[in-house]
Order: sequence, then structure tokens, then C-alpha cells
Amino acid sequence: MTTHAATAATSAPAAPATTTTAGRLLALGRTEATLLLRNRTALFMAVAMPAVMMVSLKGILDQQAETTPDLDLHANLVNGVAGLVLLFVVYYNLTTAYVARRGELVLKRLRTGEARDLEIMAGTAMPSVLLGLLECGLIGAFGAARLDLPTPVNLLLMAAGLLLGTGLLVALAAATSAFTKSVETAGITTLPLLLLAQIGSGLLIPLETMPDGLATACRLLPTTPAFQLIRLGWFGTDGSGAPTDFLGSWVEALPHLGLGVLWLAAAVWAARRWFRWEPRR
Repeated sequence: MTTHAATAATSAPAAPATTTTAGRLLALGRTEATLLLRNRTALFMAVAMPAVMMVSLKGILDQQAETTPDLDLHANLVNGVAGLVLLFVVYYNLTTAYVARRGELVLKRLRTGEARDLEIMAGTAMPSVLLGLLECGLIGAFGAARLDLPTPVNLLLMAAGLLLGTGLLVALAAATSAFTKSVETAGITTLPLLLLAQIGSGLLIPLETMPDGLATACRLLPTTPAFQLIRLGWFGTDGSGAPTDFLGSWVEALPHLGLGVLWLAAAVWAARRWFRWEPRR
């Protein structure tokens, strides 16, 4: 009788999950959003920094326009600020979030529940991603309304650039968190990528103002393809040639799309390889 009961218990199907994937993601995202709103430093970086960056970047571009008369000032301004928003709101904030939750053993405890690893990482990233995309949308609306920018040539390419850039920065944040011991040191571990992207991906220094060899090398950096796709989708050019139409923008976008997908795959592999769920003892 005892053997029969044990066999029945062993062969019995596992109890179904009591929550859905969407429900778990929303719960994790809501909790992370609450923590983000309570963190004044992170909130300042996410909300106030874009306005500060727009003013600073306009001054830099004004100086560059003096030596490069054909520089599209407004196109570079909007594209640069959107890229900086994604870097700080998504990459920097999310790196600190992963490190903080790991140090508080939140990630470790979440893994003992129903949430899968990917759901935990996605739920933690959700507030930063949504806030970054929202701010990019507001920047685009401001540029269209106040800077007399043209109608986007290819909205699909713009969306592809935003999604590609966001996914890349989320994966890079997860990978960077593995080498970040505490929230305080996140400013150091994220600095190399932040500087490389700002200077080399055409955000602070437009690629068309660089020597050809240097510009070609900078186009191979991880974050450059996504930012170039956003600009190409809006203005029909990445700054290296004359503007094209909807169909022509797809042809121009193929190298950026291919390289961007390769970098995204590499970043996802790095995140899966090195991401840590609990502090090292």
C-alpha cells in the first residue's frame, strides 16, 4: 500500500502555475518602478538629464557647425539626445538595478518562485526600458514641433533602431553587472561603454565630421548601428550620403541591421555567460 502510494505520488503531474507570465512580468515591473521612483539619483538621471544633455549637446553642435557648414544641426541634436537617453536611462540605470537587487538577494529569492530567469531579468528591466522609449518619443515630438524637422522617411527603421538599441543595452547592462561589485562602483564599470558610445557612435561628435578612416571604425562599434538606424529611418540618411526615400532607406540600412543583430547576439551571449544571481562570498 505504501509502495503504491509513493508510485502514484511520483507519477502525479506537477501542480500548475498559479500565475501567468504576463502577470509575473507586470508584478516585477511594478515593484521595480516603485523602487525607481524612490531612488532620487536614478530618477534625476532618467528625467532631468535629457533636458541638461539637450542644452549641452546643442552648444557642442553649434561649435562643430562653424567648421562644418553643411552639418545637419537639428538631425544630429535629436539623434544625439535620443541615444544619450537610452544610454543613461536604460544601460546605466539598469546596471545599477541588477547590482542592487543582487546585493539585496532579491534575484536569488525570485528564482525560488514561479518566475523564470528571463522573466526576472525582463521584469527588472521593464520600467527603465519603457521610460527610455517614452522619453525618446517625447524628444521626437519636440523635434518635430519646435525644430521643423521633416516627416520620418521610414518609421519601421526607426522602430527597429530603437528596439535593437534597447535590447543591446539591456543585455550589456546584465553583462556589466557581473563585473560590478556594488551600486557605488557602477559609475566606474559603465564608464567605458558610456564614453565609447557617446564619442564614437556619433552622439557628441557626428561621424560625418570625423576623418573617413576613423568614421569607418566607429561605425563598427556595438551601439553605432542602432543609433544610425534611428537617424536613417527619420532623415533617410545616416550622414554619409544624400537622403533617400522609403525603399532606398532599406538598402542603406542593411549593413547597420546585420551588424546590429551580430552585436545583439554577442551581448546576449555575454549576459547569459556571466550574469550572477547572488553576491560572491
